[in-house]
Amino acid sequence: MSDEKVRSSVEAARDPAQPVLPTVNPNIEKPQPAQEAAFHPAVYIATWITLSSSVIVFNKYILDTAKFHYPIFLTTWHLVFATFMTQFLARFTTILDSRKKVPMTGRVYLRAIVPIGIFFSLSLICGNQTYLYLSVAFIQMLKATTPVAVLLATWGLGVAPPNMKTLGNISFIVIGVVIASLGEIKFVMIGFLFQCGGIVFEAIRLVMVQRLLSSAEFKMDPLVSLYYYAPACAIMNGVVCLFTELPVMSMDDIYRVGTFTLLANATCAFLLNVSVVFLIGKTSSLVLTLSGVLKDILLVFASMMLFKDPVTLLQAFGYTIALGGLIYYKLGADKIKEYLGQGNMKWAEFGAQRPAARKIVIFGLVLGVMFLMVAALGPRFAPESSDKLVSGIGKMLHEKDT
Repeated sequence: MSDEKVRSSVEAARDPAQPVLPTVNPNIEKPQPAQEAAFHPAVYIATWITLSSSVIVFNKYILDTAKFHYPIFLTTWHLVFATFMTQFLARFTTILDSRKKVPMTGRVYLRAIVPIGIFFSLSLICGNQTYLYLSVAFIQMLKATTPVAVLLATWGLGVAPPNMKTLGNISFIVIGVVIASLGEIKFVMIGFLFQCGGIVFEAIRLVMVQRLLSSAEFKMDPLVSLYYYAPACAIMNGVVCLFTELPVMSMDDIYRVGTFTLLANATCAFLLNVSVVFLIGKTSSLVLTLSGVLKDILLVFASMMLFKDPVTLLQAFGYTIALGGLIYYKLGADKIKEYLGQGNMKWAEFGAQRPAARKIVIFGLVLGVMFLMVAALGPRFAPESSDKLVSGIGKMLHEKDT
């Protein structure tokens, strides 16, 4: 199996803690639309980034800030909700009609879907457990090693022969994450081990999915995959929750977080899977990968602003190296030069056609960067002013609610 085929299973593996299933068969030909898309591709990219970031921040808020320390129950709830929604869509809409082309039998389900579902459940459980111990910023930095784990899993399971050149290309990712880990202030070993376990389980799952999709008969997009995986994963997670968290849980814990909050959380997680289908369908898996890099950077800043997670300069330096290594591994030197050249041409054409609009874009980007830097560094250098600002916003929102 070529490196390109191996990479196709990695491209969507940006958030192993979430029920996003990057199971797109690279052999599927995209249907040519009869008319132009209703929305610009940027709309689909922005929607996916917003939903993906919202799910991560939402999970962190529920499990850590709201003190709902039941990550297995939360994962089970997500999967139960996803099972209900996919069954509903399959019966009353045409969104999941492509499932009828999948030769799914009881034997195939037990031998292929259930084992993959086991590793999917384990990756979700470990990923959500991590939020109890580590900051969102540090978790995103660790997730940059997912392509490395997938590559090693392909070699270990015999899907692809070892390639030392490829190993050298991904070494920068490992070096960057190691530097970022050394700079982490709130390092908790148990949380680090949970995140490593989640990455390993997710890597094995992705390789198993790649082997399943090596046959042209299995043409499943992420939503169809969720239709098959969600019931099995919900049952497995439910059994684990029954013997671990459910005996110590009470309805007071749920009421404290809020049933509406849990419903909104599960809805965001499900809509994330839907947005992946549209994003890949309207753009490409490469755009999904690059959007994931942008999302991770924004999440680091969001973590610093919302949860006041400290990020040291050593961490920022290491994470920059890791992201650079990730982009180089995905694209290669030739592709990077090609895309940079195309980008410069598009930017020059845009400036020639709409000079005023380009100035507005530049001003907006500079203003946005300055706002993010001030908001991120404010809690460290001016904690009293930052606390007053946050409390003032909280009082304004409370007054509006009342």
